[in-house]
Amino acid sequence: MNFELEERLVQRKAQQLYRHRVILDSPQKPEAIVDGHPCLMFCSNDYLGLADHPDIRAAFQKASDVYGVGSGASALINGHSRAHRQLEEELAEYTGRPRVLLFSTGYMANLGTISALLNPGDALFQDRLNHASLLDAGRLSGARFQRYQHLDMENLEQRLKKNKARRTLVATDGVFSMDGDKAPLKELITLTRQYQAGLMVDDAHAFGCVGKGGRGSLNENGLSVDEVPILMATLGKAFGTAGAFVAGSEALIENLIQFARSYIYTTAMPPAIAEASRASLKIVEREDWRRDKLTANIRYFRRNCESLGIPLTASESAIQPIHVGSIEKVLRVSKQLLDLGVLVTPIRPPTVPAGSSRLRVTLSTAHTREHIDRLIDALQSIVWPKPEQAA
Repeated sequence: MNFELEERLVQRKAQQLYRHRVILDSPQKPEAIVDGHPCLMFCSNDYLGLADHPDIRAAFQKASDVYGVGSGASALINGHSRAHRQLEEELAEYTGRPRVLLFSTGYMANLGTISALLNPGDALFQDRLNHASLLDAGRLSGARFQRYQHLDMENLEQRLKKNKARRTLVATDGVFSMDGDKAPLKELITLTRQYQAGLMVDDAHAFGCVGKGGRGSLNENGLSVDEVPILMATLGKAFGTAGAFVAGSEALIENLIQFARSYIYTTAMPPAIAEASRASLKIVEREDWRRDKLTANIRYFRRNCESLGIPLTASESAIQPIHVGSIEKVLRVSKQLLDLGVLVTPIRPPTVPAGSSRLRVTLSTAHTREHIDRLIDALQSIVWPKPEQAA
């Protein structure tokens, strides 16, 4: 058996695309222990600072005494606990949708949903910069899969005009994971209605952060289940726990239970995670100050970067990418930041398009002004030095 395993790794290293894992020895907090050393982190998706919240930890611990650790089986065997059912019902009420179905990860939710709804001969259109899980779902669905230019509604409409499929789905991120910008949801609704297509929104990076009580992009834009029939969101980012869900009509959820293979053939999330997520939901909904502080941190970071000439994209979200360009440079800058005790993961192809390697800075409610000042000072000293430092 020869899969050229060594050769592939050598090639990966030569391309400077080889990935390494850091080891975290502490909770997900801005001040963490990474590879045994104190470090200030700006690469976590723990947007509201809930991953180590004492009430959520207590809910997890209490539930483990009741349910144990593992769920033991898939949801359709006997892995669906009272905790899972209660979380689904509470998320349905929270999102204003008839039903919710829990998945173990967002990747599995996207894969399962698209594969359950589309068959060969159907059509799927996706924003070119959608998350990899949506793109992979499209490739594996068997449907005719096209990617329209990022945020380009004219390009999407041109493709929809030529579409002759019996069933058509358009899928988009709500907030794009690598650029931090937002999908034009109202324009997408206009097009999907005009061309009789369904619309699916992956709201992983907006859920908990925007909208009334953190209800996400659809709530922020006042959109109903009729306008956006399929909502996917994750619990492992702003909610600080793990897992994901799909929310929609009764018929949608029942179809996913019957046909979504990534739901049917996988062990259910641990019940203790479901209970922890129920505790998180209460905090996310009632503590608006967390979103207010996150917004303030985003504005503070952007204002200071702009005053110093550090180039940012047009993102208003917690994701603040700094485009560096080459793979070599982004690796060098990330290493220099780490030497200063600041962890910002370098993002390279194939995660982002060639030539757009970047530092993906992510901000959190848990960051203080002092934390952000340390990051800005480090960035300025390494990449954009003051004139007097240039020599």
